[in-house]
Amino acid sequence: MALKIKKFKRAAASVDLTEGPLFKRMVLFTLPIIATGVLQLLFNTADLVVVGNSTDPTALGAVGATGPLINLIVNLLLGLSVGAGVLAANYFGSKDEKSMHELVHTAFPTAAIGGVIFGLVGFFGAREFLILMDTDSALLEKATLYVKIYSIGIPVSIVYNFGAAILRSVGDTTCPLIFLTIAGVVNVIFNLIFVFCFHMDVDGVAIATVISQTISAVFVVFYMMKVKESYRFSPRKMRFYKDKFLRMVVIGLPAGIQGSFFSISNIIIQAAINPFGTVVVSGNTSAANIEGYVYVGMNAFHQTALNFTGQHIGAKKYKRIKKITFLCVLCTGVVGLFLGLGALALGHPLLNLYSPGREDMIAVGMLRLEMICVTYFTFGIGDVLSGVLRGMGHSTSSMLITLGCVCGLRILWVYTIFQVEAYHTLKVLFYSYPISWIANMVLQAALLLFAYTRLLKRAKREEAEKISEEAGGGEPSLEAENPLSAEESGDCALFCEESPRNLKESSEFD
Repeated sequence: MALKIKKFKRAAASVDLTEGPLFKRMVLFTLPIIATGVLQLLFNTADLVVVGNSTDPTALGAVGATGPLINLIVNLLLGLSVGAGVLAANYFGSKDEKSMHELVHTAFPTAAIGGVIFGLVGFFGAREFLILMDTDSALLEKATLYVKIYSIGIPVSIVYNFGAAILRSVGDTTCPLIFLTIAGVVNVIFNLIFVFCFHMDVDGVAIATVISQTISAVFVVFYMMKVKESYRFSPRKMRFYKDKFLRMVVIGLPAGIQGSFFSISNIIIQAAINPFGTVVVSGNTSAANIEGYVYVGMNAFHQTALNFTGQHIGAKKYKRIKKITFLCVLCTGVVGLFLGLGALALGHPLLNLYSPGREDMIAVGMLRLEMICVTYFTFGIGDVLSGVLRGMGHSTSSMLITLGCVCGLRILWVYTIFQVEAYHTLKVLFYSYPISWIANMVLQAALLLFAYTRLLKRAKREEAEKISEEAGGGEPSLEAENPLSAEESGDCALFCEESPRNLKESSEFD
């Protein structure tokens, strides 16, 4: 283990994202994130392909039916990991080593304790939650078993995500890629052993997932125990620093709430899909997994925008945020269109991998791909704009827009238009996705324009005040030293701003 850790330390290190050519830095930062996301999806795809080729024809649908529920359980904590990442990026950008130390040693106990609590909720509430989702009775038992086993691994999964968020915030995207690669290979190996050698199905896939999650968490913790920089982790120094914990909650909780409401809206959509039967559920699951590859390509730029913005806010280099936003939006649009159209063009052979020869399932999957892939890039652009806003401290206001446009519109669509008999079809149901994405993109852009303009005006005005005071021989005011500091309560109102010294990182699915 010690030898491997040394190799990882040579392979990757923290990077000051505020220096050097911006586009080159962004490409080098983003590529490992894309690779990490693709690998994660490949391993998830391996789960579905293996279970889809097992002897039980309901196994694929059972695993697919659990996705929105699992996301609901873990997204609140993943949002807090975003808060940890944003703060870490701010502290790293402002060279505040003491605050970074306190943040790291607050983040890990938060992840562990929160993971245990939410794991228990998932384990003991699995069946009741799935019944509320109107899960098909033919899938219920296996879906319950999968959620119960998966919930056992939630604590280690959350610990990994907190550690990976901090590493990304200091510019290290290579180590999370290495850790995930090792864990993913182990996952695939155990999938094959459990399903084809021991003749298990959803239980074997779930156990393999928990094993791989544990491995990735062990690697990230051991690595952060060995680094020599400000984000070094020492288990003996773990404690809750109240100010860091509250800041992490203020920034991360809106992201977690947003992710949870995403999951609630997707649960409602899944509940609308479930009555169509196991064929539709399985076909929808396969298509959603293919869409995931488009998502990770776009979401990488969300994480890039968030971390770059966070470090620039910490370093008070506000003018480069405009270029960061432009480059991330452009890259997201190009990647989203390219991958979306590619997924649609290759849809039939790809879907056939999940359900060989099942043309009925493939037809359902193709319908979903046709409705979503062409406009998926609009979701990616809105996601990037949200990342910039979070990096600037506008986490709550961005969340409110997302909740209204994405979650609210989808739920309204399901309970109004979709309930009309003439429109009670899968095609009409899938229309809710592009409509909500476009609305979210437009409003996020409007909020960012307002927030960035206000940021520059305030910084310029207070810089002038500082120069004037210094010229007059007076001491600069605290406000002038920290031109972005606002209410101590954080992002508590629609356009309330965070202190740049106490801010920083994060990201989830459609």
